[in-house]
Amino acid sequence: MKKTEEKKLIVGIGSALVDILVYEDDDFVQRLNVEKGGMTLVDKEFIEQTLSQVKGKQRVVPGGSACNTIIGIGQIGGMARFVGKRGEDEFGIIFETDLKKNNVEPSLLTSTSYTGRVLSIITPDAQRSMFTFLGASADMLPEDVSNRYFEDAAIVYVEGYLLFNKDLILKALSTAKESGALIALDLASFTVVEESREILDKIVSDYVDILIANEDEARAFTGYSDERKGIEALSKDVDIAVLKVGEKGSYIARHGKIIRVEPKGSGKALDTTGAGDLWASGFLFGLVNGYPLEKCGEFGSACGYEVCQVVGANIPEDGWKRIKRIL
Repeated sequence: MKKTEEKKLIVGIGSALVDILVYEDDDFVQRLNVEKGGMTLVDKEFIEQTLSQVKGKQRVVPGGSACNTIIGIGQIGGMARFVGKRGEDEFGIIFETDLKKNNVEPSLLTSTSYTGRVLSIITPDAQRSMFTFLGASADMLPEDVSNRYFEDAAIVYVEGYLLFNKDLILKALSTAKESGALIALDLASFTVVEESREILDKIVSDYVDILIANEDEARAFTGYSDERKGIEALSKDVDIAVLKVGEKGSYIARHGKIIRVEPKGSGKALDTTGAGDLWASGFLFGLVNGYPLEKCGEFGSACGYEVCQVVGANIPEDGWKRIKRIL
């Protein structure tokens, strides 16, 4: 694996989305006829119609998987850049402004389409079921991807949701590889894995250096429910593999060695939105700064824990202070 000490910049590429967070019960999700905890692609009208049935308050925050991770890196104090496509509307302006506020360099294209959005329905067990309208983010084309976006990058972090656009993810991966950066891929959702099996194996073996998955995604990708077998299978074609197992902690595998990372904190999760994304923030920040894998896992675990103590994917200042003490 190439050393990253010379470069510190982490570039994320993915969907520029705004998160709409609501609380509802399990029956509400069941009536929508989807599998709880997954991600479903929908149109703008579906989100608006579903929101009309929501009884509680709504919270709107910038989101998107890779964006959450990159914002976390910026908040830790790392060098961060985000590449995506937003609409020329109010949500798009909010999205870009928030990147800058969080020490992230925006590399955003614009579209005449509405800015993409995700309706995250949070149930009492802190699970979130996501309904995604890609909007302007889906207008990003392979020819939009330029070498300049990955200039000086130590790691390019690619969200798995880009697998829904085969030509775009292949262009992003090949361009990032040409830049000399390490490529980290998060598998995003078990539904993404199930619907991308035709190309996923080849993408991982040809391009990916760091593969990140939770237990549902790992099961869909490897066929193993057993954690030890799962992390071994994930690491088969990559330099580093990560298996996140929620409140039980995580596993990191590299060159046949498996590291068990204990969970941080003991508080009950309020909302799991962004837990995996912020885990990746801490882990990748540690990696580019030369920390041992055990410590990188500890950073990741701390970030994942703190974001579960709040609603949404933004860790408040007190949480970042606790995380930075570990540094």
